[in-house]
Amino acid sequence: MGLQFQPSEFAKAAVILAVAQILSAMQTEYGADKKAFKYIIILSFFMIVPMGLENLSTAMLAFLTVLLMMIVGRVPMKQIGKLLGVITIAVVFVIVLVMAVGKDKTPESNKQNLTEQAAEETQEDNSLIGKVFHRADTWKARINRFTDDKYIAPKDFDLDKDAQIGHARIAIATSNVVGKGPGNSNERDFLSQAFSDFIYAIIIEEMGIEGAAFVALLYIVLLFRTGKIVNRCENSFPAFLAMGIAFLLVTQALFNMAVAVGLAPVTGQPLPFISKGGTSTIINCMYVGMLLSISRFAQKRKKEKQAVVEEV
Repeated sequence: MGLQFQPSEFAKAAVILAVAQILSAMQTEYGADKKAFKYIIILSFFMIVPMGLENLSTAMLAFLTVLLMMIVGRVPMKQIGKLLGVITIAVVFVIVLVMAVGKDKTPESNKQNLTEQAAEETQEDNSLIGKVFHRADTWKARINRFTDDKYIAPKDFDLDKDAQIGHARIAIATSNVVGKGPGNSNERDFLSQAFSDFIYAIIIEEMGIEGAAFVALLYIVLLFRTGKIVNRCENSFPAFLAMGIAFLLVTQALFNMAVAVGLAPVTGQPLPFISKGGTSTIINCMYVGMLLSISRFAQKRKKEKQAVVEEV
């Protein structure tokens, strides 16, 4: 299988780099200049909004990363608060519009898992709304499934209709807390996207609760280790860039885990460094390279300063 090119992965990296540059260039003694917020919003509009038309979850993660970077970058909280208010209203409007425009899936289409539905092109609609919300049907189906709180007994669950969700739950339920052991998963042969989107469910099945908690802990350690690197940085750009990378990786990992255990709607977000992937794996390796480069440079500057002090 050839490498699948995903422009959204490169777009996320470009957003992080641009926001880090804006925040570092417009830092003042009292925090980021008020104009920095305007520039970041304009940048996000032209880069994140088009991303959301093709992959809403990717755009949401990118926006969350930008928001966290603005908080760390000391953007005035008053501006961030106004932004959150506008975003809340916009999200409610979009959900209402999706529920109104989107069509209910037929029983035949429901047999297909939601991740594969996201990869297929919907029937072309020449209307303006149809072009903009060409994935409204898939979004509506995901919202309906996630918000449906009707209890279904295990014996009444339709695996043909909700195979992906059903087999993920079976994998978690049959782990028996301690897990079946590495390589002993049964549901990996039945669960679609078991190697990427739902790999965390397989980890739980094989390694149990302890293994799942250990994997989650690794991402938290990554966040704290990045924080230590940032504390050693003398320049603001590498510090903001490092935090942006850490925020992106950790939030994406937590979101993937939440999907696998049923705490978030099904999306196509892989688990960083663990899920099988093409473009995402390459980009994640680039992120790690950037973090190592920043850490090495910060450590080098620290040693140089110590050498100067010792000479004096």
